[in-house]
Amino acid sequence: MNLIFTCGGTAGHINPAIAIANEMRRRDPSCKVLFIGAVGHMEEKLVPQAGYELRTLPGSGLSRKKSLAGLKQNIHAVNCVLQAVSACKKIFREFQPDAVIGTGGYASFPALYAGSKMGIPTCVHESNAVPGVTTKMIANRASRVLVAFEESVGYYNDPGKVEVVGMPLQQGFIYADKKSARQQLGLGQEDFVVLSAFGSLGAKHMNELMAELMCLEKEAGYPFHHIHATGGFGWEWMPELLRKDGLDLPHTPAIDMREYIYDMPVEMAAADIVISRSGAATCNEIAVSGTPSILIPSPNVTNNHQERNARVLSDRNAAVTIVEKDCTAQVLFDEIGRLLSDPDRRETMSKTLKTMARVDSTQRICDIVEELTKA
Repeated sequence: MNLIFTCGGTAGHINPAIAIANEMRRRDPSCKVLFIGAVGHMEEKLVPQAGYELRTLPGSGLSRKKSLAGLKQNIHAVNCVLQAVSACKKIFREFQPDAVIGTGGYASFPALYAGSKMGIPTCVHESNAVPGVTTKMIANRASRVLVAFEESVGYYNDPGKVEVVGMPLQQGFIYADKKSARQQLGLGQEDFVVLSAFGSLGAKHMNELMAELMCLEKEAGYPFHHIHATGGFGWEWMPELLRKDGLDLPHTPAIDMREYIYDMPVEMAAADIVISRSGAATCNEIAVSGTPSILIPSPNVTNNHQERNARVLSDRNAAVTIVEKDCTAQVLFDEIGRLLSDPDRRETMSKTLKTMARVDSTQRICDIVEELTKA
């Protein structure tokens, strides 16, 4: 079996594709897998690191500006898509895929479009309740449309080919446990551990907020071990910002800062609390791992879908939601303190999360892929 996976831009698009590819390889070790992504994006790091070959396409985003510059940008973007479709057809003639699976990101549209034009079975997965641009554009041409949320079905013209499957995720989230995770990371079993991450690219405002929070931690004598992933946009400047605030990271063992967390199942299992945005993939990982969380939804997303995702958890007391405009370092520090001082509440949150988790999503998606290749 030969499979093409197309994804990119952020880990929220890439990691689900890797999870599906891993399961397909587990089922059929002879399965050949090729990823298609965009030049200059995170897939260039994550896909090879997962052990898969990646081909990249030229890409350019659309502009929403009503100006001459915006018009030129959009003409350039359309030309890039046409070039990308042509490049995909060439790749497909060489690789002879049995199916093309897309999980979102710039490269997904040209790859899925090219596959449908060539008569190759195609499958697109939409992680958010409100469909993204790629899914909207390709849904009518795709062989199957897979969605994470029941309420998503009504957005599509042909509900008959839409199936609710949940979110694919790494199997490590299901099997990781706190004791072994902490042993692996060299953390004490009785230590309080807080993990913060705000997307693979990072968020400037949230990194600044974390810097303020770390200063409060210093003033309080470091009451917990703090693991923070800056993302690509914060790694260069955040250590210097903290140094100016009197925090010397190399000599501050209570703060562990990285650009990106590559083994999230282990890190999340080790944590008492996760602080993060509330993309669909993140919320699903939190639910499956059963880790209590403080969610700060991004306000800069389509249809405010991140707050909707967060409220699904917090309305059942399975997480705490703080909207960004209300989230100061002191508010966050106080909320962390309340959670860490209340083990019964954390245990209840964890149990509720696990009742909400869907752990068979990856398997169901792989069943559908197999059905498509045999049709």
